[in-house]
Parts: sequence; C-alpha cells; structure tokens
Amino acid sequence: MRGPGLAFTIILLLGGLFSPSAGGAQQATKVARIGYLSINLAAAPPNQHEAFRQGLRDLGYVEGRDIVIEYRDAGGKVERLPALAAELVALKVDVIMAGSAPHAMAAKRATRTIPIVFISAGDRVADGLVTSLARPGGNVTGLSSLTPERIGKCLELLTQAVPGVSRVAVLWQPGAVGDRTEKDTLKGAEVAARALGVRLQLVEARAPADIDRAFSDMTKARAGALAVWTTAMFASERGRLVALAAKNRLPAVYTLSEFVDAGGLMAYGHSQADLNRRAATYVDKILKGAKPADLPVEQPTKFDLVINLKTAKVLGLTIPPSVLARADHVVEK
Repeated sequence: MRGPGLAFTIILLLGGLFSPSAGGAQQATKVARIGYLSINLAAAPPNQHEAFRQGLRDLGYVEGRDIVIEYRDAGGKVERLPALAAELVALKVDVIMAGSAPHAMAAKRATRTIPIVFISAGDRVADGLVTSLARPGGNVTGLSSLTPERIGKCLELLTQAVPGVSRVAVLWQPGAVGDRTEKDTLKGAEVAARALGVRLQLVEARAPADIDRAFSDMTKARAGALAVWTTAMFASERGRLVALAAKNRLPAVYTLSEFVDAGGLMAYGHSQADLNRRAATYVDKILKGAKPADLPVEQPTKFDLVINLKTAKVLGLTIPPSVLARADHVVEK
C-alpha cells in the first residue's frame, strides 16, 4: 500500500503507540500510603477509625485505588509504639496518622521528614511536638483535643449534677500526656476543687491492670463522685470504667461522649469521631503538597454536655433542671 493510504495507516499506528491508553505507555496514578499508628485499634470506639476513613472518602479517596492504609497496632502496649513507628518509616509511607501524644512522639522520634498528623490532648508546644499552634514547624501538625482547663469545667458540672458531694476522685494516667500538660491539668483540677468547696482525691492508673485497684482506693476513701481525665488507654477501657463506676455507685463525668454511649452518666467534651474526620483533611492537604510546618494546629471550638438519664435513674440520682437545661444531648432510653 502506497500513497495517502500508507501515510494514513502510519499516522494511526503512531497515534495508537503514543496515546495515553496504549499499553505500557499509560502513567499509573500513584497510590498514596498512609501509616496508621494505633495503641489499641480493636478496643477503640469503632466510629473513630471509621470517621477517619469516611473523611477520606468524602474527599474523593478510594482505598485500594488512591490510598492504602498501613495499620500498626500496639495492642494496648505503649512501649511497642516506637518499634511500630519505625516500621512505618521503613515502609516509606507518605504520611503517618498518630492518635494521641505517645503515638505522635514515637513517630516524631522515628522520622523528621515524613509528615505526621496527630489528634492529641494537651499543650503540644510545651511538649515539643510543634513550635507553635499557628506555625507548627517541622513535620508534625494536627488537632489538639484537650486543654488543662476542661477538667475544671467537668468538676463544676459534676458537682452541680450531684448536689452535696464533698469528695471527688479524679482518675488519671501518669505519663499519658506531656509533663507540662500533666502538671497544668492537675493544678487546674485542684484550683477548681477549692473553688467548688470539694476535696479532691487523685487516683493513678498507669495501665489497665491498675484500674481495679484504683476503684478500690476510691471507695476506701469514700469518694462521692468521679471525674475521668480521658487518655487513649482509658478510652480503650471505657466499657470497664463505666461498669466499675456503676458497680461502686459513683456518678462519673468523662471528657468524651463515647463514655456516655457506653453507659456513663455524663460527658463534657468534643466528639472524637469528628476530630478523626477532620484529621482526614490534614492528610488530604499533605498528600496534595502542603507542608505540616505551614498547617496550623486546630483546637475544638465547641464542647457538648451529654447526660444519660437512664444511668442517673439506676444510680438513684435526679439531675437538677438547671443542669439538664444546659445539656446538648440527653439519653433517655
């Protein structure tokens, strides 16, 4: 075949060779790898992890097509976090999602280059995770979920819900947040207790094995109510904590609404699921080229008071109308 016919055939062949759909010539879309570092994925409220995945889906990501999530779970053992963070670094993930302060610190020690997104309680500037909230610097940013002042607000609401209580136990986990945050929070609790005219009993639980002993200490000291300073470990043990509070007939306030979902009396705080969903926006921005150093750390602007009237009834407690009127959500059944 010669002439125009041959030329046309050659053009078609060359066009097919260099077209985007030609086999071997198409450039595959890069699949991003997200490292997900967890202290205890199985025990965490399922809506938290799912909220993160839903947040990614809402932004157009499809697992297996656009992203792959590499999970590393410490099984409740904080001491395993550094090794698991190192595994994610060795995999050369594009970004690491780190739940709380221990997760983020372990990840930061493992890498100074891979971006890290945290959802963490406390003063992350004082603890050295970021340089400032407005400009984090380095490779770490995220959402700060708990301020030292909130434990004081929880104590205030608890004493209003349980009129006449004179001794309140505060369950806390030493070392779960940075030293500065821990010191400020404990000081804030003591100042609030004095202002409210109640005696404070600080009760430690460093690990799940300490929880039964902690409740025994509360009852021996005749605590009349309980405030739980929520950490990742306590969140994982929320069902057990709520059951022990009920068994010992201790009206309790928590800083996460998930405890009320598990049967707790009341909670004052943010939605952890919402923070996980918002964390997906950080991951999205980083995958699109943003630097963690330039992404300001977000803090919750809205805190909800949730009250479980069913639990109050079991405890023989009548929540004053003035407290109920302030509730954003009331569980009645």
